Amino acid sequence: MPTVNYPIYDVDRHFYEPPEAFLRHLPKQFRKEFQYVQINGRTKLAVGGVLSDYIPNPTFDVVAAPGSHEMWYRGENPEGLSLREFGGDPVPSHPAFFNGEAHLKVMDEQGIHAGLFIPTLGSVIEERLSHKPDAIAALFHSSNQWLAEECGFARENRLFPVPMINLIDVDKAVQELEFVLAAGARVVGIRPAPVAGLTGGRSMGFTEFDPFWARVNEAKIFVMLHVSDSGYDKINSWWTAGGKGEFRPFEKEPFGEVLDWMGRAISDTLAALICHGVFDRFPDVRVASLENGTSWLEPLLGRLAHIYKKMPKSFKRDPVETFRRHVFVSPFYEDPVDKLIDLIGVERVLFGSDWPHPEGLTHPRDFFKDIDMLDEAQTQRVMSTNLKGLLEGVRD
Repeated sequence: MPTVNYPIYDVDRHFYEPPEAFLRHLPKQFRKEFQYVQINGRTKLAVGGVLSDYIPNPTFDVVAAPGSHEMWYRGENPEGLSLREFGGDPVPSHPAFFNGEAHLKVMDEQGIHAGLFIPTLGSVIEERLSHKPDAIAALFHSSNQWLAEECGFARENRLFPVPMINLIDVDKAVQELEFVLAAGARVVGIRPAPVAGLTGGRSMGFTEFDPFWARVNEAKIFVMLHVSDSGYDKINSWWTAGGKGEFRPFEKEPFGEVLDWMGRAISDTLAALICHGVFDRFPDVRVASLENGTSWLEPLLGRLAHIYKKMPKSFKRDPVETFRRHVFVSPFYEDPVDKLIDLIGVERVLFGSDWPHPEGLTHPRDFFKDIDMLDEAQTQRVMSTNLKGLLEGVRD
């Protein structure tokens, strides 16, 4: 590992939420929407009254070891093992998987100065409760309150938990945004997906959501678009006679992976923000795509460039340049980072380890080996400067 004289900033670190994260402040009328239940001696999660296996062990008392799936994602699986077989035996949870103070101590051991601290189980909520927006708002507010109490939103100016916000009711979204801003949040998270509604989904770029984007613009924070259950497994269901039931992110099969439930969701979300004018109306808004990879990026930029040639008057400026000005991307470790830099510029690339998730890196600084083709100035941009600037509200 190279010796560096600058602090490392990691944009994609996670925590596993204990039950109290959702239940401590959840009003009684919503308790039935998010229940930990006993099934054959095991604790499972019921969301909206429906048993969920989205996360097989929602208490996280044992988990897959950090980085245990790395070689599978790098395509180094000559024995053809399943993802579950590849991960090996689960390990007991470490305090750093739940607790901000313990997490900072591990960051010291790993040589990481600062990073985002992103929820895990929270991604189960929105798709399963899209018809109950009040319940979504209550669950997110409860978990955001728990985060504020247990960790704070800028712990030692090093660990930055990400509060989640749902946009179905824009007034409630702004109210939640004000709450987390007052508590010190530097970033907020939104699911990359259409915003649910009574008549179907709609773009988060529509002007009805301008009060939210205006406040983000004013506050100079940035918005995280992290991979989630965005509902895109519906595409798989179109082709497979209803699919296999509930979407389970760790149950992989070739057709579903080729359909790219992850890349399509982030690509469509960013296209909506650009085509529907959010960045034109709010020039200080910045968004970061996390744990969505980069395979979707070149086709999206190509489409934007082609549409701009055909319909130039539909845009206030070149949409590809809009992307390069407002969107940051964190690549997977198996992605070609030099190509990503060619597409959007080194100023928009962020290092993320995904620690302690099994699909992440066991040792976050191993990422230096994946970017050894970069020069020193580029490396510092990716590993430090870019995220540091986002957290400090710097606009370049």
